[in-house]
Amino acid sequence: MLHSKSNWKYTALQDTTDQWMDDNMDMSQVVKDLLLQRGITTSDAAAQFLSPDLKMLHSPSGLDSIEIASERVHKAIENGEKVLIFGDYDADGVSSTTVMLKALQELGADCDFYIPNRFTEGYGPNEGAFRQAYEEGYRLIITVDNGIAAVNEANIAKQLGIDLIITDHHEVQETLPDAYAIIHPKCSPNYLFQELAGVGVALKFAENLLGYFPEHLLEFAAIGTIADLVPLISENRILAYYGLNKLTISKNPGIRALKQVCRIEGNVTEEDVGFLIGPRINAVGRLQDADLAVQLLMTEDFEEAKAIAEEINHLNQERQQIVSSIVKEAEKMVDPEAGDGVLIVAKEGWNEGVLGIVASKLVRKYDRPAIVLAIKPEVSEVKGSARSIPAFDLFTNCMKVRELFTHFGGHSQAAGMTFPLENMNLIRTELNQIIKAQLTEDDFKQVIEVSNTIEVSNVNESLVNEINRLAPFGMKNPKPVFQIKHIPSDARQIGSSHNHLKLQFKEENALLEGIGFGMGELFSKLSPHTPVTVVGELGINEWNGNRKAQIVMQDMKVEEWQLFDYRGKKNQDISQLLHDSGKNAVLVNNIIELPEEADQFTYDTDINSLGKRDVLFIYDLPPDLSRLKEIVTAAKPDNIYACYYVEDSLYLKAFPSRQEFKWFYALVLKKKVLDLKTEMSMIMQMKGWDKDRIIFISKVFFELGFVKIDNGVIHVISKPAKKDLQESDVYQERLNKAHIEKVLYYSTYDELKKWFTNQMEYLAEPEEELTYGL
Repeated sequence: MLHSKSNWKYTALQDTTDQWMDDNMDMSQVVKDLLLQRGITTSDAAAQFLSPDLKMLHSPSGLDSIEIASERVHKAIENGEKVLIFGDYDADGVSSTTVMLKALQELGADCDFYIPNRFTEGYGPNEGAFRQAYEEGYRLIITVDNGIAAVNEANIAKQLGIDLIITDHHEVQETLPDAYAIIHPKCSPNYLFQELAGVGVALKFAENLLGYFPEHLLEFAAIGTIADLVPLISENRILAYYGLNKLTISKNPGIRALKQVCRIEGNVTEEDVGFLIGPRINAVGRLQDADLAVQLLMTEDFEEAKAIAEEINHLNQERQQIVSSIVKEAEKMVDPEAGDGVLIVAKEGWNEGVLGIVASKLVRKYDRPAIVLAIKPEVSEVKGSARSIPAFDLFTNCMKVRELFTHFGGHSQAAGMTFPLENMNLIRTELNQIIKAQLTEDDFKQVIEVSNTIEVSNVNESLVNEINRLAPFGMKNPKPVFQIKHIPSDARQIGSSHNHLKLQFKEENALLEGIGFGMGELFSKLSPHTPVTVVGELGINEWNGNRKAQIVMQDMKVEEWQLFDYRGKKNQDISQLLHDSGKNAVLVNNIIELPEEADQFTYDTDINSLGKRDVLFIYDLPPDLSRLKEIVTAAKPDNIYACYYVEDSLYLKAFPSRQEFKWFYALVLKKKVLDLKTEMSMIMQMKGWDKDRIIFISKVFFELGFVKIDNGVIHVISKPAKKDLQESDVYQERLNKAHIEKVLYYSTYDELKKWFTNQMEYLAEPEEELTYGL
């Protein structure tokens, strides 16, 4: 048995009454089921989803205050006023800044941009920046991807005589800023979609300002929308879909240069943006001013763009090294045994720009929300980022103790914060109490959403291509994860460090390979001929021009008990196996001294002291099969390791026949006295017997009272009691040991597993397998 690392949540229909209402579309049942899970039940709705249309975008006029804001901007352009775009340092903020800057330049505005320094100014508007803008002659500031929490800064702007237009998408807090205008989907009850990214809001504002839909800005909208992990449904899906097409054919020098350093060729996908383009743009603002990223997207000179892109790429490599270093330090601060529901780690000197990434890595490793903070001793403050697990809404729960934070903002799964150093222990205590009141231990595990179960024979390149029509994938439209249950025909570790796992599944004429990156350690936890249940994404593996479908495994489990066969390995060191098996494992043997890793149970130990065990290591053969059955019944193991070695096999030695016993007894009767010290060799030569056989026969006769043995000399007893050979304990013991060897040592793997299974009376009858999802 092997337990999954994550909770598998099987996707259900949005409404149990949903069904496919018509059958006019030529698509597989698998894709129909996936559409049903997304609430799509007709061919018209399916066509609209599979082929998004820009005409389905909502009018920007539905956003509150957008007309007021647009009039103010046009007035500024007419009067030659300077306009400042106040952006943010992440990919959404950079792309939002670019969209607004290009739109204003197209309108002939006297405009520039300002992105605060993450380290000296922090996130969002600040008084110093506003006062500086005023001194430089700005009387109109437009925020993009920030500002909804800038209550104090809006008051400062008003006092200075600056008109502040806020465009944002972050969570709305209790008090709204007193701004000239606020363009925010969640502040607009009549706007039909409230999940736009910051760049989506900026694009809406740009559309309203320009008087037409700016398709040439879609490539930037795709970057911010995908990188900021907003739900890729409705308008976001349309923007991402067309934006990826624009990125593929982009003529923007910065985009072209960035694709070069990312080695992106052909169609640009959401994964290219999420894992290659987005992180590089983010890296700039994580290590320095984010201006360089905006310059990359704004330049018209390809040579300049290449130089900037190379510099950004180096910054990303530096960022990766910094993250790796901080993660190692942070992990040393985490005590997994402490029982904390929320992890909080802090240290002076940590780079604030990468703390969100560090927090994400801690969440993945420890299955706990994590807050990672940089200590600022000069002001006795801490500042950092937090990431959460699906079951815990970080934003809502931190807002319950909002008074403990100096600054706080974010989403359900991510947040940024500043607070006095002295409040750290109190925040830890409060959040631990909150999370423990809400969640069970099982809730802390990461969640994998499983779309459906699929047969190996149904997976092919055609199906994968059809599923990919649901792309771009992201939040609220996740890439489908499928479950496959099958016996692997082959399993192996791959990679230079053997840290990846490759499985092969065969069914009729179908062959499917599964690759599990970072799952190499599970190789030793899979036994032969045992069904394995895996979940993962379907994809295409292309190598040397050959294309074939594969499943990229995310997790796996084995739902039946497993037998691991290590029989016949002399002097093997099983310490690592014991260590990897966890605390609830026991080593069963006849040896008194064992490795420290082992919890010992000998065949003489009271069975009542054993109890339930996850893993049973059998290191020595039992004195009796019934004793081993008692141990298996008491331990109820999920996995059994057969690790015994037979030095001097009895089973392989032919058992003396009755005729051989008769011949030897006749010899003793004839001689009256038989000295084995002098006549052993003669008997061995005459009969072709080994020494062990002669000694064994002698012991049987001695036990039955047929002879006396004194210092190797056998004397006949006259008129012994009549007894059968089988009445001898020595005779029976040898038969028993030979039988034990036959059953437990010389049996095939399948025979041995069947024998153990027959002893497991505690195993319940297998329940009828449930059909999940659809």
